[in-house]
Amino acid sequence: MTVDGILGLGPSSVSLVSQLKNQKIITKNVIGHCLRTKGGGYLFLGEENVPASGVTWVPMAPRTPGKPYPYSAGHATLQLDTTSIGAEPMEMVLDSGSAYTYLPELLHSQLVTALKASLSKSSVEEVHDPALPLCWKGNGPFKSVDDLNKEFKSRMSLNFGNGVTMTIPPENYLITTEQGSACLGILGTADIDMYLIGAITMQDQLVMYDNETGRLGWAPSLCDTMPQA
Repeated sequence: MTVDGILGLGPSSVSLVSQLKNQKIITKNVIGHCLRTKGGGYLFLGEENVPASGVTWVPMAPRTPGKPYPYSAGHATLQLDTTSIGAEPMEMVLDSGSAYTYLPELLHSQLVTALKASLSKSSVEEVHDPALPLCWKGNGPFKSVDDLNKEFKSRMSLNFGNGVTMTIPPENYLITTEQGSACLGILGTADIDMYLIGAITMQDQLVMYDNETGRLGWAPSLCDTMPQA
């Protein structure tokens, strides 16, 4: 994934959206972005483009002192299809400034084991690729989301309870590389004790941060046309 830089969209008083509201350029501290797997997308600031329906909303959890991630959706459990990954719910934060999604190392290891098991009867083979640590090759090069969906069938989900779920299809946890490989865009790190959801997992979803009412929302989207409220 290529990036050009980071735009500060946090809830602090010095963030771009807070300054725009203070200058009365927008009336509400609301942010929405939609990233296309095929490139492009859109960003809106203010409440005018928040859809009236079709959005999954969760309360924005209080920020944990000492942690740099302002947008927490509370605690969730991770599944790969029907297989639970990890025993206990963990905090899930949204960080569009991270290109990839990150898990604690032990949880990541469990996810990789379950994912490899789900591929045991497929035609893909594990292969070295300089892009990322875990990659696969197929009968032909992976060039698009459609190519990924032919071989990778498993869906991940983050379950928040009360029927609230964020579904993560293959195109939201895999990337295609210049070598034609499919690589896992979810990485393990010893530096966190949470699910850190990065840009790869937000693709083809309208993600919204409502700092006025204290809620986070997401909805499936083609990300080609900005919605009207």
